Amino acid sequence: MKKIFIADHHPVTRKGIACMLKKNANYSIIGKANNGDELYKCLQDTEPDILIMEIDMPHINGINALRSIKTEFPKMRVLIFSTHPEEIYALRSIKSGAAGYVPKTASTKVFLKALKQIAKGGIFLNEELTSTFTSRNVGETSAISRYKKLSSREIEVLNLLSSGKRNKDIANALNINEKTVSTYKTRLLKKLKVDNLADLIHQSRMFQFG
Repeated sequence: MKKIFIADHHPVTRKGIACMLKKNANYSIIGKANNGDELYKCLQDTEPDILIMEIDMPHINGINALRSIKTEFPKMRVLIFSTHPEEIYALRSIKSGAAGYVPKTASTKVFLKALKQIAKGGIFLNEELTSTFTSRNVGETSAISRYKKLSSREIEVLNLLSSGKRNKDIANALNINEKTVSTYKTRLLKKLKVDNLADLIHQSRMFQFG
């Protein structure tokens, strides 16, 4: 059973998510927060497996807050459930450490599909989003396709690399040894089809939109 924490400043949203998951034996709601201050305090106390959060809450700094949360709680999966347009914020959120992005205009079916994917260790990105980028930039869409094939741990390593962390720092943050970090870097170079670390970091920053 996955422990879920809900962070949203709208009471109806918090209650709605809780009601939707109440009868699902795979999830347990262990806490809720309505602003950034509450969220940080509660995360330290509860250590959930999955955080469902709105990035536009009082006392929280949007995408930067997401990066901070993932740095402090690297093993926690984050599902962004937001009012912000998906085509602007989804890829940027994933690049910043989220495991998935669902707009509040999405159906219950899509939300539950995203949560299930994240709970299994995967990354959720709506297929329609890839189609949106196809008309804008074929090369970019190809990069998106490669990015979506990365494992959740590979994305965590990539996020830490792009923020300037050394192998030792990454090993400590993810509780793995430095040799394993090097192995992940080699895989990332191959999967993202780049030749060196500088290009790898540049590739990862392609996903900062908005």
